[in-house]
Amino acid sequence: MKIKPLRDRIIVKRVEAEGTSEGALIIPDTAKEKPHQGVVKAVGEGRILENGKRIEMHVAEGDRILFGKYSGAEIKIEGEEFLILQPDEVLAILDDTSLPGKPPGSDYPKPKPKTRVK
Repeated sequence: MKIKPLRDRIIVKRVEAEGTSEGALIIPDTAKEKPHQGVVKAVGEGRILENGKRIEMHVAEGDRILFGKYSGAEIKIEGEEFLILQPDEVLAILDDTSLPGKPPGSDYPKPKPKTRVK
């Protein structure tokens, strides 16, 4: 089934976290927190202002985003769970386009070392 959100709504599929903790303990499903990351599955056309101009959406299908813990409305379509979010509930867009062979964030400038005055 294809779903198209209206106006400035965003359909998001949560990205599931792994089932083990840092200490290699297996966490049961009932104790897990829902992830705060997701992949955008569909995007509305944007909100229309009173003057007739349309505000374009800042996210696109396939973007990986961060959202708040209690954001959105949960829906279930054909057995799959999705969230319907508004643009102001999206906290950040994650950039997965790191260069091959470099760890994420290594392309940022290194901070200058602090010098002490005696």
